[in-house]
Amino acid sequence: MRAEQSERIERLPETGSPARGRRLAENGIEHQRVRLLAGLTLMAGIGLLIGLPFALKAGAEFFLPVTAALVVAIALVPLLEWLERRRVPSGIAALSCLLVFLLLANAALASIVVPATEWFQALPERIPQIQANLAPVIDFYSSLQKFVDDTVRMLASGPVAAAQAQAVEAPSSIMDYVSSAPHAAIQLFFGILVVYFFLSGWTRLRERTITSRGSFGGALATARVIQNVVDSTSAYLGTITLINVTLGLLVAIGLWLIGMPSPLMWGGIVALLNYVPYIGPILAAILLALGGLMTFSDVWLALTPAAIQVALHLVEANAVTPAILGKRLTINPLLILLSLSFWSWVWGTPGALLAVPLLIIIQTVASAAGKPDIAGFLFEEGTLVAPGNDRDEDDD
Repeated sequence: MRAEQSERIERLPETGSPARGRRLAENGIEHQRVRLLAGLTLMAGIGLLIGLPFALKAGAEFFLPVTAALVVAIALVPLLEWLERRRVPSGIAALSCLLVFLLLANAALASIVVPATEWFQALPERIPQIQANLAPVIDFYSSLQKFVDDTVRMLASGPVAAAQAQAVEAPSSIMDYVSSAPHAAIQLFFGILVVYFFLSGWTRLRERTITSRGSFGGALATARVIQNVVDSTSAYLGTITLINVTLGLLVAIGLWLIGMPSPLMWGGIVALLNYVPYIGPILAAILLALGGLMTFSDVWLALTPAAIQVALHLVEANAVTPAILGKRLTINPLLILLSLSFWSWVWGTPGALLAVPLLIIIQTVASAAGKPDIAGFLFEEGTLVAPGNDRDEDDD
């Protein structure tokens, strides 16, 4: 190849000056070298994209608490900045934000997990009532009888019965929950530390990241990306949390009016599952239908809790959420489904809860970084040969 390039350089003076010919040849070589490096970078990027999901899944014990903590910390940044604007020291402001989050999480756990554990332990005793309520439906669809009997037998003699036999006391707080699982306690403590240190060093980290850029335009673009990520993530999580809590309270009021036990627990379950798009509300309706069948003798009254949740969710999803979020935080439903499927496969239920916030962060960074046309650069005019070299060959 070097011989061909030298021969080409020697022939170029016939059609122009030696200096110009040499520059054209060197530019062609440099262009090919840059394209080769871009091709290697592209292949490495593709390999990283292929291997990253499996690495995240295999290292879930590390990546999951870190990712969840970072999402929570980003959502708490507006509160941190509000406190710092009032001259609260960064360490105290970060600790205050962390305590607020832990108090809210502990209250949610106490209001949901404790009653839910009692319902779970009472399920084997309520199976005959569920069968009696479903008798007309089972009679109409006689082909489902065997399936229902097998399911009931599995519930009565499987994990539910084992859980009831163990008679484990229901956790009443986060500490009670993690004390029964030391591994979960370590992950929780690690996540809390990540949130605290991220918030306490947020202002310095942002300033250092912006000032380290080599140009004013680069610093401005970096500041814009950071601010957009914080604004989009905190706005989405804050708005969705307010909507979900309101929805849960309305469902709890409706259940209280019809005499459903533990209405706050059911409202909390509805609010929590509503963070998972599409699948969460469906699962909430199924759980409410099961709870209604365990509580009421009349089948129509037993299905009323699920009907209340479905009706309120339809209003929330089609009128309230679009009106509040508006076009600024509108996300393509296909991207939501893909993100939900991907993160659910990687991390299970916690991944499903993190799917939309992570999608917002990735979308914000990608839109700010732009869309580099790597393939167009590599395969310009369908070849890997620089246009200058083509002209040289034509001249020859």
